[in-house]
Amino acid sequence: MSVTKLFSPGPVMVRDNVRRACLHYDICHRSKEFEQMFEDTQKKILKLFLADDSYYSLIVSGSGTSANETVLSSIFKEGEAVLLIRNGMFGERLLEIIEKYRIPLVDCPFPWAAYPDLDVIEGMLKEHPEVKVVAMVFHETSTGMINPVGEVGALCEKYQKLLSVDCVSAAGGELIDVADKNIAIATSVGGKCLGAYPGSAYICARRELLDGLTAAQCRNVYLSLYKHYHSALSTSQTPNTPNVNLFWPLNVALTNALEEETLEGRIARYRRCAAIIREGVVKLGCRILLKEHMSNTVTSVFLPEGIDAQEFLDEMEKRGYTFYIGKGDYAKQGMIQVANMGEIYEQDCENMLEVFGLVLKMLAG
Repeated sequence: MSVTKLFSPGPVMVRDNVRRACLHYDICHRSKEFEQMFEDTQKKILKLFLADDSYYSLIVSGSGTSANETVLSSIFKEGEAVLLIRNGMFGERLLEIIEKYRIPLVDCPFPWAAYPDLDVIEGMLKEHPEVKVVAMVFHETSTGMINPVGEVGALCEKYQKLLSVDCVSAAGGELIDVADKNIAIATSVGGKCLGAYPGSAYICARRELLDGLTAAQCRNVYLSLYKHYHSALSTSQTPNTPNVNLFWPLNVALTNALEEETLEGRIARYRRCAAIIREGVVKLGCRILLKEHMSNTVTSVFLPEGIDAQEFLDEMEKRGYTFYIGKGDYAKQGMIQVANMGEIYEQDCENMLEVFGLVLKMLAG
């Protein structure tokens, strides 16, 4: 049976030692062994975000959305508002969470694939002193765009706001220095650029922010940031039973990224692979959505006119390659997304492009 190559932005191809980590013998989440592994994983998460001692990390069982919901349902006191910068599907996911918890909102929307205008953002910060937190997505996966997090972080410093950043598809694929970018709280998950599995989410936050939380202000029971913080701080455990079996692969994937390949090495590999993919699909007659501010790991590709996107995806999957259909209206426009997260290397990209070209030729008749 042939192995399918996942050129999709999660789940991703994982390294063999990450897969083997799933076979770790059973342990109790209230045991010393778990606590030691938990603490070690926390330290590695801080390294992933280049964080100093003023930050603390937590692990949440669930997808990246669970980490975002933990944050947004927990960090607001009565009357405090959030300024949401959004320009794609995952910015809209943050909007859905904010609205569900009835958090006072100052909405700052931009069209999908439009780079956020810093002058507009600053104007809103001036007009809305009630804003406590600015929320945004680092890598808007629905388009493949990297948003101006550092520049927004500088505005947050100027206007004394906290910056909360969804780094779900950025951590491990982009260089994220939380202190340098003035990020107060960042979220991510193992099953993206880090090369682990879905379901192992994590948070990196300033200790000062976490210390200021109260149990009463957290609006979710399982996803209470207060509970997660104080449980980790006092016992190196989670407040409820976590997905213990996924902690081991997360820890191993962090080791792979930070120590074996090095974070800089992994990011450089991702950049090389993305460059190969982009040059290759353009040569095959495709058009790329973005011309700048492109991520290291996701390329949004419009197939040539006359090629049905879903038929193309089906044919590629028959040949061992999985992509995503475009999000929202992009699907109707024949756009697909080609990702190079996880265990994807240069030769994998070259091999994929060869099949890509053959399928395009076949479908063009």
